[in-house]
Amino acid sequence: MSLPRSESQCIGCPLVDGDAPQSYKCAFCDKLGFTSMELQLHVLDEHIEQPDAADLLDILDQMNRGTEEYKKSTEIRCQEKSRGGLSYEVILAEPAPNVAVPKRPVTPGKNVSVEEIEQKLKAAEERRISLEARKMAEISIKLAKVEEATRKKDEITNEFITQTKEQLETKMEHHVEKRDAIISDMKEKLKIHAQEIEKTRETLEQQKANEQKAIEEKLKTAQALRDENIKKMLDRLKEHNTIKIAEIKTQNNQLENQKLEEKARIIENKLFTAEQNREKELLKKIEKVQKLERRAEVVRQNKAQTQDIDGQQSPIASSG
Repeated sequence: MSLPRSESQCIGCPLVDGDAPQSYKCAFCDKLGFTSMELQLHVLDEHIEQPDAADLLDILDQMNRGTEEYKKSTEIRCQEKSRGGLSYEVILAEPAPNVAVPKRPVTPGKNVSVEEIEQKLKAAEERRISLEARKMAEISIKLAKVEEATRKKDEITNEFITQTKEQLETKMEHHVEKRDAIISDMKEKLKIHAQEIEKTRETLEQQKANEQKAIEEKLKTAQALRDENIKKMLDRLKEHNTIKIAEIKTQNNQLENQKLEEKARIIENKLFTAEQNREKELLKKIEKVQKLERRAEVVRQNKAQTQDIDGQQSPIASSG
C-alpha cells in the first residue's frame, strides 16, 4: 500500500522521507485533498473493513503525533507592518538529535492473526472515539460562543425596546398635555364668545323695547296734539255762521283726516319698515347664535370622541 503526496509543501505538515506533503490521497478510493487527520477519519468511516486499514491508521497516527510535536516546537509571530499587510516570523526549535523519521511499514502478508487484527481494530476504534470527543468539545465551545453572542444580542435588543418605549411614552404625555391646553384655550374662548353673544342679544332686546316705547309715546303725543288742534279749530269755527262753520269744519275735517291718514300711513310704513329691519337684524343675530351653538356642540362631540379614543389608547399603551 502506498501513500501518495502532492508536490506543494507547507510549514506544519509532518515530514515523510524528508519532504513536507500538504495533501494526501486515499489508497482505497483514490480521493484527493485530505490532511493526515482528515484521511485518518475518512479511513475510519469509509474503509475500516479493508485488510490494510489498520496499518494505514497506524501510519497516520504516527504522522499526526509527529505533527503535534513539530507544532509544539514551532513559534509563529505575527506583526502588522502597514495598513492591510501582515508579516510573519517563524521560529523553529533546535533540531532534536536522534529523531527517528517514521517509516512506512511493510504491508503484512496473509499470515496476520485474528487477534492482531482485532487489537488493531480496537485501537483504531479508540482513536476514532478520541477524535470524535475532541470534535464534540470544539463544537461545544463554538455553541457556547454562539449562545453568548445571542444573549448579548437579546440584551441590546431589549435595551433598545425599553428606550424606544420610554421615548414614545414621553412623546405621548407631551402630546396629551399640549392637546389638553389647546382644548382648555378653546373652551375659554367659546365661553367668552357666548357671553358676548348673550350681552349683544340683551342689548338688542333693550333697544327694541325702548324704540317701541318711544313710538307709542310719540303716537300718544300726536293724538293729544291733534285733539287739541281740533278743539281749538272748533272753538274758532263757532264764531262764524253755521254754514260757513260747517263747510270750514267739513273741509278742515277732511284735510285733517287726510293729513292724519297720510301721517298715519307714513308712520305705519316707517314702523313696518323699522319692524322688518329689526326682525332681519334679529334673525341675523339669531342665526349667528345658532351657528355658534352648533359649533360649540361639534367641539363638545369632538372632545367626547377624543376622550373615548384616549381612553382606548391608554390601556393599549400601558399593556405595550
